[in-house]
Amino acid sequence: MSHQRGFPHLDAGGNARMVDVTGKDVTVREARAEGFVVCSPEVVAALRDGTVPKGDALAVARIAGIQAAKRTPELVPLAHPVAVHAVDVVAEVGEQGVALMATVRTADRTGVEMEALTAVAVAGLALVDMVKGLDRRAEITGVRVVAKSGGRSGDWHR
Repeated sequence: MSHQRGFPHLDAGGNARMVDVTGKDVTVREARAEGFVVCSPEVVAALRDGTVPKGDALAVARIAGIQAAKRTPELVPLAHPVAVHAVDVVAEVGEQGVALMATVRTADRTGVEMEALTAVAVAGLALVDMVKGLDRRAEITGVRVVAKSGGRSGDWHR
């Protein structure tokens, strides 16, 4: 069967499937992801001054990221519904835009890398939505997992 040769999301016929994790141990797992929203100096100034016309863009981005982490299985077809026990989304304004970081924790049978990635991606989308009136060129870049811990495969850091 193909899932025994390194493709667990494919069945013997090559069809996508959700991996069966019922036999895995429940362990504490954590994943961290990052991304960046590149935006104009005008947006950077408005974010720092709290003068974005739509309101507190950084707060909206953080809340959107938290909400997104909890809804990942609805958005990513083969992601398992996991008990998301903690989500922390940080948005830091820098000279070129906003650095986004998400940390997701669970005690479950599978990891939360997709939840961390989804949190960062949706936080970025919310931020772009909040500032698009000031900068139509705002863009999300560099969304990636930077660390994970727990589970059978152990710890990993980029």
